Amino acid sequence: MIKEQEEKRADSSETRDGTVKLRNPHIELFDQDILYHIALGSKSHDLVEMFGDVKFVCMGGTPKRMETSAHYIMEEIGYKIPTGTTLMDISQHSYRYSIYKVGPVISVSHGIGSSSIGVLLHEMIKLMYHAKAEDPIFFRIGTCGGLGLEPGTVVISDDAMNGLGNHYYSLPILGKVLKRPVKLDKKLVRELKALVAQDDPYDTTTGTTMCAEDFYEGQGRIDGAFCDYTEVEKQEYLKSLVTQGVKNIEMESVPFSALTHQAGIKAAIVCVTILNRLKGDQIAVPKEVITQYQQRLQILATRYIKKYLQTKDSSCLLKGSFAVESP
Repeated sequence: MIKEQEEKRADSSETRDGTVKLRNPHIELFDQDILYHIALGSKSHDLVEMFGDVKFVCMGGTPKRMETSAHYIMEEIGYKIPTGTTLMDISQHSYRYSIYKVGPVISVSHGIGSSSIGVLLHEMIKLMYHAKAEDPIFFRIGTCGGLGLEPGTVVISDDAMNGLGNHYYSLPILGKVLKRPVKLDKKLVRELKALVAQDDPYDTTTGTTMCAEDFYEGQGRIDGAFCDYTEVEKQEYLKSLVTQGVKNIEMESVPFSALTHQAGIKAAIVCVTILNRLKGDQIAVPKEVITQYQQRLQILATRYIKKYLQTKDSSCLLKGSFAVESP
């Protein structure tokens, strides 16, 4: 089944013209495609006008984090919004996710866990399709638990696996389990790693990310409401992950990497560790310190965005005023 999914994706990608292609023939039969969870529609909104210039979709967990990210990106790329206007949550009436747009960059919250990001990915991929956006790049930026890494370490995922060690996204559909392969763009991983500065006051590494279905038991924590294993068993499990090249644990990498790959979209995952799971389970780092850690993700993603815009004819990509300073 995985091989069949891979062949279907590859065959479709060969004929791509830069715009996102859907693998759902039913969409074109609808009078309108309602993107319910982001409060947009293919007829109720001019999606080409609103999002046709999008080149980057940055996803993170919480609405506030992605609003902050949007403001940071706006400042770094020198994007100027018209006088008398301000950034607004485009999907504010959905009450589910928050979307902010800064020129060719979307900053959107995805919630927590596979189910939440899965819903958003379906609708963001369809949004890019209806908007006729060309070759958009998706980033997931978020926090994670590290394995043998000091808090504040940035991890660029070069692979992902679920809690059983499988490198695919399994989903029960019509009574059968469909398995979609997990793939991340290796070239994009190398390009991001190349943007790490020698004077960055923190470490940046690459490795496999484990995607858990749960925050507590699914990640081997012993501080949940239930726990049927010992500290020794937990440590043995975590150390076995390290031997498999796993650098961090979070809850969204498998569906993110599988669904973007299925859609033929280049994608990358960049996380920052907020604790070393080999030393404990509870997050005791002050909130202001975690906020500082999260800025490291924004810095790396924005370095890539700025480099991209500096090598393209940015005047045709953006609405509003725009300037990118030379590094």
